[in-house]
Amino acid sequence: MKTTMDTNQLLSQMQQLSKLAKAGENSAINTTNPASSEFGGLLTKAINSVNQQQREAGQLARQIETGDGGVSLVKAMIASQKASVAFQATMQVRNKVVSAYKDIMNMPI
Repeated sequence: MKTTMDTNQLLSQMQQLSKLAKAGENSAINTTNPASSEFGGLLTKAINSVNQQQREAGQLARQIETGDGGVSLVKAMIASQKASVAFQATMQVRNKVVSAYKDIMNMPI
């Protein structure tokens, strides 16, 4: 149940990042704008959430490997897949940010 909440929270954070990115397309970028610090905070929260999911998946996998009772293989596999999907989504966001940065750097002055 907790991993479903974490996934929903990650999805919500990614949607907020998407909204901020779309809002940035329609207006000039201002470095003193509080939205830029909000974007950084949201990005940090999203990365921390992915990190937490990966840690939980790793911990469950170690418990399966060592034979600790109370942890099902199904639960460990689901946690692993959720961590994998979250990481892939994070990589896609990173790739889009790098692409946008390159586009901005290649713009004529």
